[in-house]
Amino acid sequence: MESLVRGGTRWKRFAVVMVPSVAATACIGVALSQGALAASFSVSGQQFKVSAEKLTGQGFVQYGALDTQYGGKKIPVAVSAFNSAEIQGLCQSVVVPVPVFGDVTLKLGAGNGDTPVEAKNLYIDLDQLNADATFTNINIGIAVNNSTKGPGIGSGDAVLPGSFAQEADSAVLTDVKQTAWATSAGTFKLSGLSMSVKKGSGDGYECY
Repeated sequence: MESLVRGGTRWKRFAVVMVPSVAATACIGVALSQGALAASFSVSGQQFKVSAEKLTGQGFVQYGALDTQYGGKKIPVAVSAFNSAEIQGLCQSVVVPVPVFGDVTLKLGAGNGDTPVEAKNLYIDLDQLNADATFTNINIGIAVNNSTKGPGIGSGDAVLPGSFAQEADSAVLTDVKQTAWATSAGTFKLSGLSMSVKKGSGDGYECY
């Protein structure tokens, strides 16, 4: 399968739930659950929801950037990046309006059992975050290019002019609810992976 670019605007790895072949979808799901594939999730010009019971990350950096959408539209985001992370109770969902048919919600869940999701070189491009957070050895207001704790500026990221960053040795976030434009990881091991496509939206369909 074609490798993907962070911050892109067409269906990418998240679109595995839309692959018409059930066999192909199953194979991709197994590969992701075993950590065999890099993963990117993005939707053309749309936000999607991400929630987690707990995210424990090592090597954290956060900075402002611009995502370039299809047609050249620029969207300001805060990029949260981790060298590595373990995520319990991960959920990602997006609502796709389908003409005549109505809303369709695509939803992915993982890490709901004893084994958390494992990610390396994790980047989340978000514009809203609600969580309880604890940072260890945090530095605030550093120049973006001077960060040494996290994985560095993401490939293809257009850093906001004059942007400053914050970094920390580690970060623990609980009861996470956020809206994002893109999520990517060098490797993503999704234990207990589940994917669904359902007609409808709102409570009972989306992550929150």
